[in-house]
Formats: sequence, C-alpha cells, structure tokens
Amino acid sequence: MDIGQRIRRAWRHLSSRRGEAERAFPETTLGAIAQAITDGEQTHRGEVRLIVEKSLPFEEAWHGVSNRERALALFADYGVWDTEENCGVLIYINLAEHKVDIVADRGIDRRIDSATWQAVCRTMTDGFRQGRFHEATLDAVEQVNGLLRQHFPASGSRANELPDRPLVL
Repeated sequence: MDIGQRIRRAWRHLSSRRGEAERAFPETTLGAIAQAITDGEQTHRGEVRLIVEKSLPFEEAWHGVSNRERALALFADYGVWDTEENCGVLIYINLAEHKVDIVADRGIDRRIDSATWQAVCRTMTDGFRQGRFHEATLDAVEQVNGLLRQHFPASGSRANELPDRPLVL
C-alpha cells in the first residue's frame, strides 16, 4: 500500500462518526438482531456473535490491517473461539469500509466452506449498498442460523455461552 492509499484509508477511518453507526444500526435493529440470534440458538448448537465497528483504530488502519485480520483478532479478543463444542461464529461488520467478514470456529469450519460464508457476507454488503442495514443483517443472521441448524442441530437445552446482543465498537 503506497503512502497515498494509507493516508486515504486512515482518513476514512478517522472521519467515521459514531452517529453513522447509530443510524445504520439503531436500537430497534440491535434488538431485532439480538432476538434473531437468541431464537436461532434455540434450534442449533452454535454460538453466534455479531460485532459492528464504525472504524478501525487509527494505527490498524494506517498499518494496513485487513478486514479479515481485524475479524480474526476480535474473534480471539471476545472469546468466540472458546465455546464448548468449538462452534462459535463471528459476523464482523466494518462500517467505514462497508466490509463484512465471518469467522467460524474449527468445529464449524470443517463443515461449512468459505464460499458459503462469502455468500452470506454478500447478502449483507449488497443490502448495505442499498441502505438496508436492518433487513440485510437479519437475512444474514437467518442464513447463519440455517447453516448451523443443518450442521449442528439442537440436542436438548444448553447454556448460552456468548452474548446474543450485537456489540457496537
């Protein structure tokens, strides 16, 4: 990445405002996402975590940290990897770059290929381009729930290991 690209990228992240995240993901949307995650987790053994980040920290944007690298770091930082059956899924949304990444724990990653996850990400990014943050995110959460239902169906009651409420950074 040349210096001009670094400056433009860093500026895009620095100039992102919290209000933009709140408009894209208002309280009603966050509540609906949390409910969709809660409802879905009743039908499968997976644990779904959604993190929305308005922008990368300046140093990470400047040093060219990719969306995938940031998603992997948050996957670790928020313990999505630390579920009993290794079936945590992180949906990471970077609003400044309008990018989405999904990181699945090793138990899930063995059964669901990256092309399938990319299709779920496209559901969101296509909807985001149209300003449909609420609907696109709920559609993607339902797709994730459907994949987990197919590969990790519920087998009785279990503890909820990760918060269902989306985290906005």
